[in-house]
Amino acid sequence: MPSANDTLSNYLTPNIREVVRGELDDSGGKFYSVPRIYDNLLSSQPLCFNLFGELTLDLDLATRALVDMSEGRIAQVRSIDFESSPGRRDSRYTRDKSAFDVYIQYETRLGGRGFAGIEVKYHENLNIGSERKHYEDHGKRYDEIAEIMGCFRKAKLDKLRGSRLQQIWRDHLLMGMHKDMDGFEDAFFVFLHPEANACCSEAVREYLKCLSDDSSFRSWTLEGLVECLTAHSSAEWLWEFHRRYLDFSRLDDLLGQELAGDVAG
Repeated sequence: MPSANDTLSNYLTPNIREVVRGELDDSGGKFYSVPRIYDNLLSSQPLCFNLFGELTLDLDLATRALVDMSEGRIAQVRSIDFESSPGRRDSRYTRDKSAFDVYIQYETRLGGRGFAGIEVKYHENLNIGSERKHYEDHGKRYDEIAEIMGCFRKAKLDKLRGSRLQQIWRDHLLMGMHKDMDGFEDAFFVFLHPEANACCSEAVREYLKCLSDDSSFRSWTLEGLVECLTAHSSAEWLWEFHRRYLDFSRLDDLLGQELAGDVAG
């Protein structure tokens, strides 16, 4: 900073920089972490723009890839938005500040309205440390929504209330109420993370054990989504995204050089 702010060099293409600048100039109550969104290469918030920013301008590519990722549940992508909530602190929903990192509205195979709310993680371990306070403040509402949705195992609710699974649960609950309150025919929540993030992979396994019906929850990997996109496009930004976020061989090379240096020393 301030160069990162002025140039938006954290972002992969001019198109993505325009999307980011438009979001930040007219955030409409959305919460973006500054300066992290400008100067942190490993933050999941800039990653969202670097992965989905170009897709906001190419809904045809978004549709082709997401039809595959959703196994046909998505028939046509209508819009992509960021840091989106139907109503922060709104008592009709979860009453808290939860929002989807990425929000995709789509048309179903039967012509109905649907949406996917996506939570994106990169290096995070999910141990945010404020789960108990969240539940003390909003737990009654969370429990009400869980009962309405009917997809959670009652014997597992305590695990969702006070653990690292709570953030996934809150976003899933927000999806459920948004669907019911706002007239959508279909909706699902996606937890998106790298394959190599063992904490996220284990959290998904634990979360699935808490569900009696997993039709409204999906776990996608960054690798799987990027592979799906590259099957439909040879755009350079996809290569650049992979190189920055998923080419861990670059780290192996650096660690190997460092180890070789230690041995030589």
